[in-house]
Amino acid sequence: MTKSPQSLLQEIEVLSNNKAQVIAVSKLQSLDRIKSLYQIGQRSFAENYVQEALDKQSQLNELKIEWHFIGSLQKNKVKNVVGAFHLIHSVDSLPLAQKISQKAGELGISQKILLQLNLAQELTKSGFSEIELRKVWNEISKLPNLVVQGLMTMPPLFPEHEKVRPYFRRLREIRDELLLQELSMGTSSDYKIALEEGATMIRLGTILFGERN
Repeated sequence: MTKSPQSLLQEIEVLSNNKAQVIAVSKLQSLDRIKSLYQIGQRSFAENYVQEALDKQSQLNELKIEWHFIGSLQKNKVKNVVGAFHLIHSVDSLPLAQKISQKAGELGISQKILLQLNLAQELTKSGFSEIELRKVWNEISKLPNLVVQGLMTMPPLFPEHEKVRPYFRRLREIRDELLLQELSMGTSSDYKIALEEGATMIRLGTILFGERN
């Protein structure tokens, strides 16, 4: 039996001891569905596409939504994203971090970000390898107007969800080594494992919203 969104959110509060933030992935979801989740207390929403996200922000500006950006971010879109989102989850290169830092400086703000790791080094996904991250960490951590809050990953898709555990565990170990705070990991299929491995943010789409139209 499928849980209602409210039951699911309550379950996650219990599983995480109220320590994990649910990010509702609203990509390609209607405004009405976003409003429905908002009405039961959901406040953090994530988008993948810049223009879609900005359109939704404009149309839902009366709601106190905390917007997250989780999609692949091209450098030419940085000007539209910096300052418009509470947190950018998908910073996957030093040049992108530098561009965000520069734009945040122009706006006179500090932009919160996560660094995306591609721990399995999948060719179809972006993100730092462990080696790459260690090479640029000192430089990224010193960029002005940038607050690196933690790490994000999207592990390979496995039929057996338990196989994602080593990737979540390794992300937590790297986070701890770098003395960071946040771990954005876990989706509709594997959020329970992510919570067991210390996720502070889980990104839930279909399981909260239902299938996309």
